[in-house]
Parts: sequence; structure tokens; C-alpha cells
Amino acid sequence: MTAGGSEAGKFAGKDLELDKPNPARMYDYVLGGELNYAIDRQFVSEILATMPRARDTALLNRYWLRRAVRYGTQQGIRQFLDLGSGMPTVGQVHEIAQGVDPAARVVYVDNERVAVAHSEIVLDGNDRAEMIGADAERVDEVLGHPTTRRLLDFGQPVMVLMSALVHCFSPVDRNPATMISRYRNVLASGSYLALSSFTTEQQGDDIVRAAELSKDTSEPIHPRSRDEIRGLMAGFELVDPGIVFTPEWHPESPEDVGEEPELSGVLAAVGYKP
Repeated sequence: MTAGGSEAGKFAGKDLELDKPNPARMYDYVLGGELNYAIDRQFVSEILATMPRARDTALLNRYWLRRAVRYGTQQGIRQFLDLGSGMPTVGQVHEIAQGVDPAARVVYVDNERVAVAHSEIVLDGNDRAEMIGADAERVDEVLGHPTTRRLLDFGQPVMVLMSALVHCFSPVDRNPATMISRYRNVLASGSYLALSSFTTEQQGDDIVRAAELSKDTSEPIHPRSRDEIRGLMAGFELVDPGIVFTPEWHPESPEDVGEEPELSGVLAAVGYKP
């Protein structure tokens, strides 16, 4: 970490809600992490009872994120801004990117205090990857943060990552399109946006029930349709194969896709800024 002191210590963020399950901590638990509480584990058990494929859904989304980052490195991207990154877990963005090029730089952004605090342990000694405590919607705060300004050069291409983020935005009072457009406007030509979201398209009732259950968490889920995701990708040229279920996006083998990729329950896309 930088000499400015502990990011977790400086980060006010939102209050740590221990009376509600938290999506970042639940995701950590599903992926085999230890940065979660009993209330998170109990809620995951309830979700699994309603939607037994939920664990596979989380894993497939993580695998997609890794492939998206690798794709970015293959296009020459060496700067990554991971919004709503959640807990630092195995296979994180910096591990993938710096495995290709140790000089690659990553800024993680999250408003979960546990994630911010633990990142200081995981990223200790890595001066090219740091997490900042901020809300992704506070675009000026994210872009103006000293760590962002130090690590990322927006005069050069950057890949912005929004993995499982936009479905946390209520269509009633939050507008991810405005947020995304503000990030897009500062990106240089040749930059990318990688985005994934829960969807109800081609899904059974279990996704709807899981979304209903999520109302009891600190970040309820609001699934997005293909058309909604296409709208969020405005200003970016979709990379083939477009908006697809996570196993269908640049799979490493046909077996990775399987016979029913829609069972992942998550749509994903990567877009290029011309």
C-alpha cells in the first residue's frame, strides 16, 4: 500500500451491516473464501434451496471474468479498473493480468469495508494493484482518488470491469446507464468495458424467487434483459459473440459451454470503445 496510510482506515464508506446478508460476502463464501459471516452463509443456504445451481452460477461468472481479463491482455490492455470488485479471492484480476505482464496495473473499487480492509493484506507489497474504498456510482470520487490517478493513465486504453454489478441497481431510483456513460467518456479509444448481470431471460421461476429473497440483503438483485444490457453498452462496439450467457463468452473448450449455457443465469458482454 502507499505511504498515505491505511485505505480501510481512511474509508468511511457505508456502515458495516452485520444484520443483513451482504452480496460481496456471500459471493466470497460461494467461491470458497473465508471473509463472510454466519448470516451470509445461512442466506446462501436458503438461496441454494431455492436455486441449487447458484454456486455454479457464481463460479461461471468468475470464470467469465478471468477470460475477459485475459482477452483484454491479448488486446494489449495493461490497465484495469474493477468496479464493485468484492472480496479479493483466488483468480482475481491482478493475478490474471500480472501473470501476463507483471507491469499491468489494477485498481479495485468497492464500498464493502471488509473487502477494503482485507485487500490491504492480499495486495501488500504489490505496488501495481490496490483497492480503494468508494462507491462505483461516485464517478468523480473514483476517478479523482489519488490511487486511481497514480496507477491509471486514462490517456491510454483501460479495461473497466463491472462483473455482477449492474443488477444491484434498482430501476426505480438508480441509473447504471448514467454511471457507465461517465466512465466511458473519460476512456481513451481502444478501451473496453466488460459487464455481466443476472437475467430472467430463458430462466425458470427459481431466478425470480432468488431475486425476491435478495430483498432481505443489503443489495437486492434486479435482473437485466439483453435489451437493457445492450442499452448499457451504448458507445461501445460489442465484441463477438455479443451478449451471451457467461459460458458462451470465449469458452476455452466446447465442454465449457455445455448443452444448457442458459443455466448460468447470467448474461455477459465485452465492448470496445472505438
